[in-house]
Amino acid sequence: MEQTGIVLSEIKDLAIKAGEAILEVYRSDDLGVSAKADNSPLTEADKRADAIIVEGLKALTPDIPRLTEESAAEPFDKRKSWERFWLVDPLDGTKEFIKKSGQFTVNIALIEQGSPVLGVVWAPEIELHYWAERGKGAFVSDSKGERRIKAREANSERLSIVASKDHAGPQVEALKAKFEGCELKSMGSSLKLCLVASGEADVYLRDAPTMEWDTGAAHAIVKEAGGVVQVWNGNQGGEELVYNKENLRNPQFLVKGDPGFEIRLD
Repeated sequence: MEQTGIVLSEIKDLAIKAGEAILEVYRSDDLGVSAKADNSPLTEADKRADAIIVEGLKALTPDIPRLTEESAAEPFDKRKSWERFWLVDPLDGTKEFIKKSGQFTVNIALIEQGSPVLGVVWAPEIELHYWAERGKGAFVSDSKGERRIKAREANSERLSIVASKDHAGPQVEALKAKFEGCELKSMGSSLKLCLVASGEADVYLRDAPTMEWDTGAAHAIVKEAGGVVQVWNGNQGGEELVYNKENLRNPQFLVKGDPGFEIRLD
């Protein structure tokens, strides 16, 4: 981004470098699985990717602070003064990584004034790369080549809903019942948001817990593709999801490719 001196291509390369370290562990006999304090899984790949990204961001943008899933979070009294910071999940979808599904990603986002303005999502095992930068569009690179992506207009009679493979809650079931005959797509990690951004699905409702680093990068991609990521109040979507909150846990949220498409569960 010109105003910060950040070159998007360097951030994409950094995600790829972290992905190479992840795949070394992924293809080994020992994933180095342990448990965090909250009993969520941690692997050797998480730690290696985190170290690579943190060191890379320090070298590229030494004046921009970093917040990653695996690094100790700065206290809010210090973070609240950050106008801009990097938000990183070095390995999103650790459960998918352990299951060897391939649906895990490296997520790197730049947050300004609580909003994602740059996002890179790299799925190294399936070689799927999404990225976006404020005002410059959203893109994907896969086996078909590189191209710009746009979210699509929703049709209630043939709605496509994305659901978490491991964390679909009761409101997702209510959403499916609301749109009888809808198509359901199951996906792991931040790739769920990217399906909406690329026009492969219409809606993703998340009613189970997530953290800011789970969504920041893909949120930037959804925005540049024309979609929205809104706080979900249990019945309908509202204001845009924001970042650098005192509590880094996200509220429930709704991703829509078509911002004008109304969804209510009452």
